[in-house]
Amino acid sequence: MAAGWRDLRGILALLVVGSLVGLAGCGGDDDGAGPQTLSWFIFNEPSGGPPIAAERCSEQSDGAYAIEFEFLPADADGQREQLVRRLGAEDSSIDIIGMDVIWTGEFANAGWLEPFTGEAEQVVSENVFPSVLETATFEGQLYAAPIWSNTQLLWYRSDLVDEPPETWDEMIDMAEEIGPQEGRIQVQANRYEGLVVWANQMIASAGTEILSGPEEIELEQEPTERALEVMGRLSNSPVRDPAITTSQEDSGRLAFEAGNSAFMINYPFVHPSAEENAPQIFEQMEAAKYPAIEPGIESAPPLGGINLGVSAFSESKDLAFDAIECLVQPQNQLEIAELGGLPPVRADLYDRPEIEQIYPGFADLIRESIADATPRPSQSPAYQDISLAIQRAIHPTTGIDPENPTPTYEELEDKLEQAVNREGLL
Repeated sequence: MAAGWRDLRGILALLVVGSLVGLAGCGGDDDGAGPQTLSWFIFNEPSGGPPIAAERCSEQSDGAYAIEFEFLPADADGQREQLVRRLGAEDSSIDIIGMDVIWTGEFANAGWLEPFTGEAEQVVSENVFPSVLETATFEGQLYAAPIWSNTQLLWYRSDLVDEPPETWDEMIDMAEEIGPQEGRIQVQANRYEGLVVWANQMIASAGTEILSGPEEIELEQEPTERALEVMGRLSNSPVRDPAITTSQEDSGRLAFEAGNSAFMINYPFVHPSAEENAPQIFEQMEAAKYPAIEPGIESAPPLGGINLGVSAFSESKDLAFDAIECLVQPQNQLEIAELGGLPPVRADLYDRPEIEQIYPGFADLIRESIADATPRPSQSPAYQDISLAIQRAIHPTTGIDPENPTPTYEELEDKLEQAVNREGLL
């Protein structure tokens, strides 16, 4: 049987990484006889895009450096844990850090990142969406260079729905009319970071924010309770997934491909997956913008992605900055998007004709969603505590009473108060 799209991307990644290891092994000597080895710590993104970008930049450095990969665990918690341990020990073997967008505040506050200044700051921030730059900034200083972004769309079946819903209530109404056999709604509501994403976007879409500053809670009661009301309504509706309390991105993808769901909130990776795994569903699969809470008020879609930072303990900081300036160049962003479906962070790249081939029919939706996105409150050094507080307060979402969300609101506010009054987890 022919290799699937994931298998081909994984094979490509292994081939390119192998060539990079050989290249790095030829240099990096203390006597300066060869290129300086730069260690890039990042998870093993399976498409092969980052290794190709690293190989290109190594070649373009004219022998100044060779980028070598140190792969982190596949799950985000494991990635952060390993980086925290190494950086906390002032490990000089780390040069370039591939960071989840929610780590900037914590890492910068701990003194683990070198700030971007001068020409480097200008190069890595050129034409980058303001929402994305916000994830790379701490206390007004740029500490990371965005290399790829991500956002969620509303995916729906056009054979079951004539026009996509504009609000969550409208979507639930449509789904209930279809019925639970085909009308389920897929979201991420397990007790993990995906639930924090859902809660943050619902609260922001309702017109308030979780924090107004690194240590100041906003969480205006009326809009927050409205967001919780909608979450509780879906979670107790017959069209929720029966396993909603453990639902994640991949379980939602599989359920949608199985044909029992009319709607799904998820990232763009589900599009090529359905094309390969469920062609009949794929033929009816359409995309729309993240639903709003209230009619006529724009929603606040999620924002994910990876930013690159220079370790404060690197012995090759100048070269690491040079390498990052190269890695985030348009050609590399476009190739990463083509191979892995990971959206570029530069707004001007969405005017390129190849973007429509990468995201057929929904490229403009991705651009609009990233532009309108509200990041999670990760500028706070206490973000890990904040994330856990949100998870503990609202999970399981089936426990949110849509008729009276006030108790959940009060618990959320109380746990957030405890979180922001602690130092960030190091």
